[in-house]
Amino acid sequence: MPSAVARAAARVRTVALLLLLALTAAPPAWATGLSDHGEDLRHAPKHIVKLAGYYRLRLEALTNLDLGRGPTPSRQLLYPVPLADPNAQTLTRGDMRLRTDFAVYSPGGGLAVKARIDSLDNVALGSAPEGIPAGTTTQQASPTPVRIKRVYGEALTPFGLLAAGRMGSQWGLGMLTNGGDCTDCDSGDAVDRVAFVMPLLGHLLAAAYDFSATGPFVPSRTGTRSIDFAPSVNVHTLTFAFMRYHSAEARERRRKAGLGTFDYGAYYSHRWQKNDIPATYLATAAPVPIDSSQVMMRGYNADAIDLWLRLVAPGVRIEAEGAWLHARVAQPSLIPGTLLNSPVTSNQLGAALESDFGAADDPVGVGLDAGYASGDSAPGFGAFPVAGASAPQPGDLDGAQSNPPYDNTVNNFRFHPDYHVDRILFREIIGTVTDAVYVRPHARLSVFNVSSGTLEARAAVIASWAVNAQSPPGQKRPLGVEVDPTLAYMSSDGFELALEQGTLFPLSGLDNTGLHKKAQPAQSWRLRFTFLF
Repeated sequence: MPSAVARAAARVRTVALLLLLALTAAPPAWATGLSDHGEDLRHAPKHIVKLAGYYRLRLEALTNLDLGRGPTPSRQLLYPVPLADPNAQTLTRGDMRLRTDFAVYSPGGGLAVKARIDSLDNVALGSAPEGIPAGTTTQQASPTPVRIKRVYGEALTPFGLLAAGRMGSQWGLGMLTNGGDCTDCDSGDAVDRVAFVMPLLGHLLAAAYDFSATGPFVPSRTGTRSIDFAPSVNVHTLTFAFMRYHSAEARERRRKAGLGTFDYGAYYSHRWQKNDIPATYLATAAPVPIDSSQVMMRGYNADAIDLWLRLVAPGVRIEAEGAWLHARVAQPSLIPGTLLNSPVTSNQLGAALESDFGAADDPVGVGLDAGYASGDSAPGFGAFPVAGASAPQPGDLDGAQSNPPYDNTVNNFRFHPDYHVDRILFREIIGTVTDAVYVRPHARLSVFNVSSGTLEARAAVIASWAVNAQSPPGQKRPLGVEVDPTLAYMSSDGFELALEQGTLFPLSGLDNTGLHKKAQPAQSWRLRFTFLF
């Protein structure tokens, strides 16, 4: 019997070794995507508990982000302006975040439980004065000081690695799904998932099931648990992935040896929902009792295919991602008893390219990035449409891209908001890349590099156009040219200080044709402090 146990243990260790040789190095946030589960389950840990994370503080000044072009036909500005003096045009803000990722390991190193906790997450500086603002001497404690964003477990089995719980979701460049792990990220995706990853001939095969949406709920008899009493309205997601992945350490070793590394991956994801209860998520004038009369047929099916490629060689990194999304909603009505005969369909295409020429330790580096997000012919960009809102008018900035039964298609692809391309147009005014094409040449210069730290100067120029001329407020395709310079200091002990500036020169696509006003340049200034641990 002991020999059988020993053989079984040896098989587990062999599978674990094969798996870990293929997996990427885990970032401080630990597993974020299907490729990096279990990287730190290599052997018996030196420490049962490990911590990582950062404290971030950002100070910003934003000038003329409404572009001085007046309101849209729906009487909305492109960006808020000062309340007391709209002509002042400068807004300021500051926020902070304390992020802590921790993991607890078994003594043998074969399993771990991990969590991410954010404290004062994007809380505005000075936002909670105690008493009269002019006489305050302290800030009140935040009503939601702690947000537990991830809790999940990982375990090695004889066949691969099993992960279950609420975990990060990232793939490729993060164009479509993004875990929000960068120190300047604002949100990030987390999924309630059960995933299994196994090695096969130098590749990884992965399968994952996501509990995308469940409920409504009623309490159990004891009141300690919830019962999902409408299972037909649950949203399910099933994903299969195939990957070849080298760890960051392996890529660096190969680079120093003069070798290139080619990684790639593909995934297919299917999401479906049979029925729906709109009253659980739509605003109503009075509370609506959730009973069988609120259940309506939805017939939602969606598919996603994503391809990712990365080539790393001495002095070169080229990485690309492309995705195609298709969806069909058989019954688009949001009102039980009021049905629409025509389904709403969606066909979306997105792609992103990043390149760097010059190794990280070289004094000079350049690169060219580019991206494409398919558009829709409806007015507005459709970046963050609000359910139940009026249909957008020509000249509006945003709005729903479908208007059944007159317009039954939604074809604008939306990049994840934490995939940052610029600092003003896509990040602040529109909110993300959608219905647009951009090119982004960039360069960096190492001002000095000593043992205590590095000072770098960086700059990027982003030129962008709308895919459909009907989408931008100005009803023309040219959107703007933005210049984003940066001066950043990174110390060897984990402190980072960055001064980031941005200037947007808007083009005709952002003009106000109704008021015959041209859009004016906008600027942003940001000072970012990051303390890594």
